[in-house]
Amino acid sequence: MRSPSSACPSTGLAGPAGVGDDDFAFYYSFFQDAAAASPLALDETLAAAMPNSRRRKRGGADDAAAAPNQDDGPERKRSIAKIITSLAAEGHADSTGAADASRRELALLESNADSKSQAMMDYYAKMEGSFDAEADSEAAARSVRSRLSASAAASAVAAVEEAAATNPATASASPPRAGHHQRRLWVKDRSQAWWDRCNSPDFPEADFRRAFRMGRETFDMICDALGAAVAKEDTMLRAAIPVRQRVAVCIWRLATGEPLRLVSKRFGLGISTCHKLVLEVCGAIKSVLMPRFLQWPDEAAAATFKDGFERSFGVPGVIGAMYTTHIPIIAPKISVAAYFNRRHTERNQKTSYSITLQGVVGPDRAFTDVCIGWPGSMPDDQVLEKSMLHQRAAAGMMHDACLVGGASYPLNDWVLVPYTHQNLTWTQHAFNEKIGDIRNVAVDAFARLKTRWACLQKRTEVKLQDLPVVLGACCVLHNICEMRREELEPETPFPLVDDDTTPENPVRSETAKQARDSIAHNLLHRGFAGTTFF
Repeated sequence: MRSPSSACPSTGLAGPAGVGDDDFAFYYSFFQDAAAASPLALDETLAAAMPNSRRRKRGGADDAAAAPNQDDGPERKRSIAKIITSLAAEGHADSTGAADASRRELALLESNADSKSQAMMDYYAKMEGSFDAEADSEAAARSVRSRLSASAAASAVAAVEEAAATNPATASASPPRAGHHQRRLWVKDRSQAWWDRCNSPDFPEADFRRAFRMGRETFDMICDALGAAVAKEDTMLRAAIPVRQRVAVCIWRLATGEPLRLVSKRFGLGISTCHKLVLEVCGAIKSVLMPRFLQWPDEAAAATFKDGFERSFGVPGVIGAMYTTHIPIIAPKISVAAYFNRRHTERNQKTSYSITLQGVVGPDRAFTDVCIGWPGSMPDDQVLEKSMLHQRAAAGMMHDACLVGGASYPLNDWVLVPYTHQNLTWTQHAFNEKIGDIRNVAVDAFARLKTRWACLQKRTEVKLQDLPVVLGACCVLHNICEMRREELEPETPFPLVDDDTTPENPVRSETAKQARDSIAHNLLHRGFAGTTFF
């Protein structure tokens, strides 16, 4: 048997006429060995590989080969070469046929895709032509309407001029305002009778105060201060809304908490216009009036506050009382769990969401610092840590001064809180009583704030990102009213329902703990302690 290296076949297969004996020596040796091992298996393999006609020929050859004394070596080589050549030719024909079929399928697919693309292009062209025709017809209709409206306006002007020429007295009775152009027909005509009565000098002062929670003089002062910030110029379409009406829309909305549709009916303006006016005026109040009427006390004012609190309550070094309230809001679309108020929900048996409003109040019940907008699930001590007030104290601006807070705040070097542990002594009871009286100054200020501005009593239509501006404007207007001694109606304040929570670490400084014990001792022995704890 030949070695594989010497028995390798040639690189290609030629036809039967060009096949030599040596070219198929390897195959012959292979089949000869296979026949020697199992002649029956070789016959079955060749029979399965050949067609029927060749099987018959092969059967004849087998019969002939069965004859004795016949030399079939060369004949067998030639027959095997023919079989292999025919198999290769059939394989080549099958591959050629498959390639032709795939090319025909590809050509068919390309033809279908081209036809579909052409159909879509024709459809788009038809649609574009239809749209162009509709646009041309609409433009023509607009041109006709504009010509008709222009002719109608010219006819109206001619009629007015003719009437003025025939009756000069009527024309002089109602002269047109300078710079004011006649409104277009698409502007809805709304009644402004209620605002005209309120803006009249004959309108009663008590009714004006009941509607806007302030007197006419205070209202005029606010309008004068905000005039440059909120004033608008007249346009070719309509006259600008006056400054007094802009400010009145905002203040009436904050004072009553009525929905925007009622504000629209009262002032004869659109609902979206009223909403825009409220935000614009609140922004102007925050930027123009807040630096004037809501600011941290300087050294002179701080000394005045300390003297006032010490004379009234006997606690030295106090420059303000601190309190945190919750403002109800509509459930936000994001971070709902952060704004969920669990305590209000459990008490009212109704799902409640809120934001916090932390404020520091002086002895005159005016705010000196506010922190607005933290989620309602955050406790008071965390709100304090995130406020600007805490940063001011960390910078050393609270030296020799302190604030009084409730039990929900921690005790530190600049926050004085009551004792919260059990089994208090008489000295500690007396101290808690005085701290509670000072804290009531802030509680009373927040109650007056919510009573004066009813929009803080219920959920408003203002978006969450705009609510801090509105709340800041309410605090500024509250300070203005308190400084100008504006009376509050109704006299019964709005009840506060904020729940106090004890922080996890109620004592943050041992020095502050010793200072609190010293203040409590002095209160009891100087006669400032009350007797309600007995």
